[in-house]
Amino acid sequence: MHIALDVALAHLTSRKRQTLVSLTGVVLGVAFFLAVSSLMRGSEKDFLKRLVDNSPHITVYDEYRHARVQPAALRWPDGAVAVRNVKPQRETRGIRGWPERLALAESLPGVRAAPVLTGSVVLTFAGRQQAVALSGVVPGKMKGVSTIEDKMVHGSLHALEANPNGIVVGQGLLDKFSLQPGSNLSLLAADGQSRSLRVVGVFRTGNAGYDEGQAFVLLKRAQSLLGRENRVNRLIIQMDDAYAAQDVARSIEVGTGYKSVSWIEASEDLLSLLLVRNIIMYSVVSAILVVASFGIYNTISTIVMEKTRDIAIMKSMGFRARDVRRIFLLEGLMVGLIGSGFGVLAGVGLMQVLARVEVRPPGVVEVVRLPLWWGPEQYALAAAFALASCLAASYLPARRAGRVHPVDILRGAA
Repeated sequence: MHIALDVALAHLTSRKRQTLVSLTGVVLGVAFFLAVSSLMRGSEKDFLKRLVDNSPHITVYDEYRHARVQPAALRWPDGAVAVRNVKPQRETRGIRGWPERLALAESLPGVRAAPVLTGSVVLTFAGRQQAVALSGVVPGKMKGVSTIEDKMVHGSLHALEANPNGIVVGQGLLDKFSLQPGSNLSLLAADGQSRSLRVVGVFRTGNAGYDEGQAFVLLKRAQSLLGRENRVNRLIIQMDDAYAAQDVARSIEVGTGYKSVSWIEASEDLLSLLLVRNIIMYSVVSAILVVASFGIYNTISTIVMEKTRDIAIMKSMGFRARDVRRIFLLEGLMVGLIGSGFGVLAGVGLMQVLARVEVRPPGVVEVVRLPLWWGPEQYALAAAFALASCLAASYLPARRAGRVHPVDILRGAA
């Protein structure tokens, strides 16, 4: 091995220009691999963070995933008469026994849950009307499952507890009505009931539709306004490990009987799109290293052609075919190791430059920085792919060198 390493090093240093070009290709390939993958993975994680943090990990609805079989169908499964389109008796919708089901969800490890009653109402002020989604919440529990408290620009959800007739609205709605914190507005429920509420909190998420179409009140006040006493129609669940939501949602649905939807199930199309995007991204950045490997192939092939007589002499001295192959594979390995090392350093420097880039999209007040991912896996992946490309590029020349017949070469030279 020591002799093979010395010979491989001598071959590479004898053709310094070609070796340097091959080395530069590997360095640039690894650097751009890291820069592009960190940008793509960073944007993916930023998108998922916004998606996951701004929405519940699991939502339990006041409905069933599959319609229940009617008692008549159970009693007479082969009945000749089927009665359809029968209007059921009026019943207040909601999750039955929601405190017990909430306690069941909270008993699971790493799970935080909050009850919510949602409904549509109309807010009016000075003759102007705006339909909004009204959510009745328990502020103490809502803080653990939602980021809305972090988006508050005035007041807080806990101000609802001090003022039962208070309401928290978005900055967009406040601007549309030309209101100020502390102003009063009227709320009109679906049954015609009207109530005057005081603005005790204002939030701003940056989503215009949400800021103009969402409002929060106390759960008891929402139950009274919507005519659903002692009922909720949502259980919002947040978890320590968001990626375990699918399995936890199944267990909650089995335990409660109500439809439980995880963010993974609700965003299946978006996650599929991200997977396709990652495949495209890794294909493109891997192509850079594949192109760089052709430089290594060219360099080692040239060395094999020039050193054919030397190879024949080594084989006549006792070197076997695998020993010769090992020499040229070591050349590819050395180029890959050195190129990967310098490529990782160049990639980190390029990522540092990208991290300082500031973007100000049109119409956006806040400065946006490029999201980068600094995970150690990408460094290992870039180095491993670079080494694999270099070894693959050196294999064919090494194989050809191992097949050299010393008798034919030396006889021709003589």
